[in-house]
Amino acid sequence: MSDDRDLDQVRGDIDAIDQAIQQLLNRRAECAQRVAEIKLAEAQSNGGSVEDVVFYRPEREAQVLQRIMSRDTGPLQPTTVAHIFREIMSACLALERPLHVAYLGPEGTFTQAAAIKHFGHAAICAPQASIDEVFLQVESGECNYGVVPVENSTEGMVSRTLDKFMDSSVKISGEVEMRISHHLLVAPGTAAGDVQQICAHEQALAQCRGWLEKHWPQVELRAVSSNGEAARSASQQNGVAAVAGDLAAELYGLDKLASHIEDFSDNSTRFLVIGREEVPSSGNDKTSIIVASRNRPGALFALLQPFQEGGVSLTRIDSRPSRTEKWAYVFFIEFEGHHEQAHVAAILEGLREQSIMLKILGSYPQAVL
Repeated sequence: MSDDRDLDQVRGDIDAIDQAIQQLLNRRAECAQRVAEIKLAEAQSNGGSVEDVVFYRPEREAQVLQRIMSRDTGPLQPTTVAHIFREIMSACLALERPLHVAYLGPEGTFTQAAAIKHFGHAAICAPQASIDEVFLQVESGECNYGVVPVENSTEGMVSRTLDKFMDSSVKISGEVEMRISHHLLVAPGTAAGDVQQICAHEQALAQCRGWLEKHWPQVELRAVSSNGEAARSASQQNGVAAVAGDLAAELYGLDKLASHIEDFSDNSTRFLVIGREEVPSSGNDKTSIIVASRNRPGALFALLQPFQEGGVSLTRIDSRPSRTEKWAYVFFIEFEGHHEQAHVAAILEGLREQSIMLKILGSYPQAVL
């Protein structure tokens, strides 16, 4: 269908549409405020307070985003539209009650980028010095949620995150998948010949090992606590370059000596969102558990067989040394479905009967974006 209108007429249409969008955004925000008022009134009628009100519903947000993507007709991509709505929901939730989110810091880490991707820019994100501190902030109630790395597509599982789940009371309430692209960053005015040391988190150095060995074989590599810390060092110390991402480059005002230096183009990291409450089913969920089997032949097969018989797909299995018995192991198993579903509950009951320990870490919506 041809459009014979001139440029000024089309721009007039855009202005009118923008005004309508703005009016609708304010109407949506007013609805969010009304939801908060209703929830607070219900809590107070039951003798509670604002601290008892659950404002953020992970399963509800996942359902909304899934519907938005399924009904999109273009020309914008469904994921683009979903990202826009994520920010709208984030801003509206902040009118009800801003979320406080702990993440592995300092500023500029991929974990911070994952927190923003999942919660939007209206969330109040608090950097922590270690994964342990992220867990502690959530356990103590200082933060509503935390974001921690759990798995990289090329370097495998993050062992410290897995170990913390062993004795922590937190629940997994969501997941975030991030395409990870590393750059070689330096302070403005730094030439390639000035670089004497390259620093990054040990996983980032491993993800770029081949590229670094080829292009910078004579330069010292130094592992630090995070890529954000590496970027901060590069911004403050002469002769130091950092392996980090776009967010770190922006926050610390760094230039790129080289871009996309990861060894594998599909390099991705998965992050887990941790909270204190269980999440109801969204209709498209995963469940994570820790299970320890009795030390006998065929023990692992016995743990996995119920999933096969129940038609439930495993998405991840990993082992960690047991802290209670020498040369014994516990298994981290992740699978599709919610633990409250009847067929999943039956599988878990069977596992309890043949294991010495079973801990449900949480059921949570699968990553939408």
